[in-house]
Amino acid sequence: MARRSVFALQAALFVAAITAAVLTSRASDWHPIGLVVGLLPLMVLSEALAIETKSLRLSGGFIVVVLATALLGPAPALALQMVALTVDAIRRPLPRDLRLANLCSGSVYPIVGALLVRALGLPTANDLDFALGVFAVFFVTNTVNFSTIAIPFSITHGVSLRKQVVTAFLPMLPAEALAGALTVTIAVTYRAVGATALAALFIVLFLFQVLTRELLLSQRRAEELETRSTQLASLQVGVLSAMLQTLSLRDRMTARHSAAVARYARAIAAEIGCSEIEQELVHTAGLLHDIGKFAFPDRILLANRKLDDDDWNIVRTHPYQGARLVRRIDGYGPVAEIILAHHERIDGRGYPRGLVGEEIPIFARMISIADTYDVMTARDSYRTPVPQAEAFAELRRVSGAQLDGDLVEVFIGILGRRDLTFQHTTDADFEHELDFDRRVLGYSLPLAA
Repeated sequence: MARRSVFALQAALFVAAITAAVLTSRASDWHPIGLVVGLLPLMVLSEALAIETKSLRLSGGFIVVVLATALLGPAPALALQMVALTVDAIRRPLPRDLRLANLCSGSVYPIVGALLVRALGLPTANDLDFALGVFAVFFVTNTVNFSTIAIPFSITHGVSLRKQVVTAFLPMLPAEALAGALTVTIAVTYRAVGATALAALFIVLFLFQVLTRELLLSQRRAEELETRSTQLASLQVGVLSAMLQTLSLRDRMTARHSAAVARYARAIAAEIGCSEIEQELVHTAGLLHDIGKFAFPDRILLANRKLDDDDWNIVRTHPYQGARLVRRIDGYGPVAEIILAHHERIDGRGYPRGLVGEEIPIFARMISIADTYDVMTARDSYRTPVPQAEAFAELRRVSGAQLDGDLVEVFIGILGRRDLTFQHTTDADFEHELDFDRRVLGYSLPLAA
């Protein structure tokens, strides 16, 4: 019912605009005829070069119509607008409701603008008053044009008028101000020098639209590329999520251990003042630090025996394999670097590269501490869990050799004040730390780019 009422109102406004143009038309409005003839190809050119992106439609036709309202009258302005709508309809056929909306908005604002020009007495005003008046008319007609589109859309599609103002109208005001200034300049110049101004306008509009058209085409291609890249990245992150979930099905201990390490490492990062993005980075790396184990055969991954040398050689490849896998995700290079280094030791006796001290990325050092602590204290570890006090003592014992001593003290301090206990015997904490739905939807590592 509301949609029919809107269509009826739009049709009525269109008829009213045509009627007003006829009733207010004067023979003098069409003079000089050279101006009408000059503006006509400008209007056709502007519409022929018009281009749309997701956020806007660019056309110099609006400038031409406002010039017609200022220099001619209601009927010529409306006639030029009808030419614009015809060209636009040929270029891009629209559904009936959108055609009616275009007819309504396109017919109302030229009449409002032209009648406002008459009411303000601009045709006989001095140059300053004329310029200010044309600038005001430009913004009034622009507002009317927006309103006749946005208000019906709000009613028929349930999109609030305020949202449309904030997202579509206000962001365009700076560009509209420039267009308004160009309109005033051309109008004042025409009053001073006549048809020469039209030639200048033709050149300016042509160059403006050609150059801006290329810019917007480039922007549109960039938007399309960004969309495809984001979709691909989301798919890739989703694949990692599926792999981690699959790893959980194969070996719950390893998957839950990774989630615990992520929780502890993030706490260390927060404690030393890392940003939210850095905390997210180390948390993600913690979740994925053992993803390289996905390639382990069950005889190693689920082993309840002592591993032989060949088995250990395979185990020591998991930082490299995990980093290689994660690095393939666009933007996850920093995560891969952390994964690659999480088994390095401060004394240089770690693997795979034998890094020493601060050569090891600080987030990898955090994960090493969290990794060591969780292996000692987890209830479903392959070892008998030790009390927290014994785990603290062991962390301190290997500080400076295996682990970063300063970060060890930070971690022990955190656990002394807060309960970060990770529940290894259920899936609740694992799912909470994983939260990959958010990662896939948000693609949440802008830092990594």
